[in-house]
Amino acid sequence: MPEIILKNVSKRFGKFVAVESLNLEIESNSFITLLGPSGCGKTTTLRMIAGLETPTEGIITIDGKTVFDADKGINLPPIKRDVGFLFQNYALWPHMTVYQNIAFGLENLKWDKARIRARVTELLEMLRIEPFEKRYPSELSGGQQQRVAIARTLAPGPKVLFMDEPLSNLDAKLRMEMRTELKRLHRDTDSTFVYVTHDQLEAMTLSTRVCIMENGLLQQYAPPLEMYNNPANVFVADFMGNPTINFVEGHIGEGGQLSFGGMKAKFESIAGVVPKNKDVKVGIRPEYIHIDEEGELEATVYSTLPSGMETTVKLDVQGTPLTAVVFGDVDYPVDSKVRFSFHKAAVLFDKETGKNIAKGRILL
Repeated sequence: MPEIILKNVSKRFGKFVAVESLNLEIESNSFITLLGPSGCGKTTTLRMIAGLETPTEGIITIDGKTVFDADKGINLPPIKRDVGFLFQNYALWPHMTVYQNIAFGLENLKWDKARIRARVTELLEMLRIEPFEKRYPSELSGGQQQRVAIARTLAPGPKVLFMDEPLSNLDAKLRMEMRTELKRLHRDTDSTFVYVTHDQLEAMTLSTRVCIMENGLLQQYAPPLEMYNNPANVFVADFMGNPTINFVEGHIGEGGQLSFGGMKAKFESIAGVVPKNKDVKVGIRPEYIHIDEEGELEATVYSTLPSGMETTVKLDVQGTPLTAVVFGDVDYPVDSKVRFSFHKAAVLFDKETGKNIAKGRILL
């Protein structure tokens, strides 16, 4: 399976810069997610790799073969890049059965009937849609149509499978089921997957690495848990995680003395150098605020959102709002007093640049 390399790839539409100087290495057999808000350049990036969009400048190679080079005038069409593309709307032929939809591309490639039959049967079994072989798309559920679209895309055996928000049309329960299937499919096919989404939960659960973008610029490219626990900047920290991270403005003084939100503590670094006499933003994940009777600080419960498995608790700490997550079916009365402490790590961000400058523990 191929490695995909982008070198200084940019795309401009007139004066608008969709993607700027993107450098990216997608390893063979990986599951890469391009993540970010609408208009950040993720779909444009996907389309440039697939050959559906022409970059303004840069070089793209797939499996060691240059498929685009602005300076040399190389621009191979999608059919010569040996890639598959799964669209958001599935694009199934309504007048064809499931079997015919999957076999259609293979017939155009002049495969013989026995080989087509064997390949389609293999895919029907892999995606567990054998009972629907003779049905038409209108007779299938959204999830079943999704599987047929995946089977059709995989039929010719592309080196890379591109997916542009393929689960956005499904309901929440079905999206969860399809995430499971996609992750299993990635392992079974041993292919390279490149996936576009604005849903950070999909990126977290599916990816081997996440490429998060904002305004056409790469913000961070890392495994999802690394990105979650050690975000490169305020944007990444805020985008990854639900409930979102707590940001509290503060000041770091001599010897790691930290004052923030009316609280005073010591910040002990476990990564990065703690600056001196600098205004900072303190980032604390909700699950790292531990509500317990033995907690060192007191807060007032502003509101609670119990969901069974966990409860999101909004706290008021001397006028500073904090969000905590308590696991289990617990609840707290509004305006009641609770005690809490900071558990595990927090991250310091430079207040001016928003960049991650240190990760460490808050010691009260």
